[in-house]
Amino acid sequence: MTWYTLLVLLVAAERVAELVVARRNAAWTLARAGVESGRGHYPFMVALHTALLVCCLCEPVLAGRPFLPPLGWPMLVLVALAQALRWWCITALGPYWNTRVIVVPGARLVRGGPYRFLRHPNYLAVFVEVAALPLVHCAWLTAAVFSLANALLLRVRLRCENTALTQAVPA
Repeated sequence: MTWYTLLVLLVAAERVAELVVARRNAAWTLARAGVESGRGHYPFMVALHTALLVCCLCEPVLAGRPFLPPLGWPMLVLVALAQALRWWCITALGPYWNTRVIVVPGARLVRGGPYRFLRHPNYLAVFVEVAALPLVHCAWLTAAVFSLANALLLRVRLRCENTALTQAVPA
């Protein structure tokens, strides 16, 4: 359990690093007349991701979940791939990447990096991580509950982001 705790703490540290980048990028986009959308769902997203990390640590201990190598190792690989995809997205979007929906009117859509292949690759990374991280240590209940909650939240988030992009960014 020690190494799994370390993994979850590393993911938490990665989230803090994302928030630092997001805060810097928010200042940059807002200084360029960026418009924020979706403020209502953002606190739920923060709460969901925070609770996920807590439950990843609690379920294996409270429910006596073992580490099962045939499940744990492939899930660990998926978590690592999700992190790599997320940072590829952050790099590709540069100062436009954010944890909030902030769009600079008139800016062009980024079509490089993973955005050549998918419209919202960052959300694929989030989806994979939310499902895989708990399963590294057989926290299947956490994986199921948070995957469903994340899917519902992503529906709202994608609708919000797509509307904001359509209204503010030329085709």
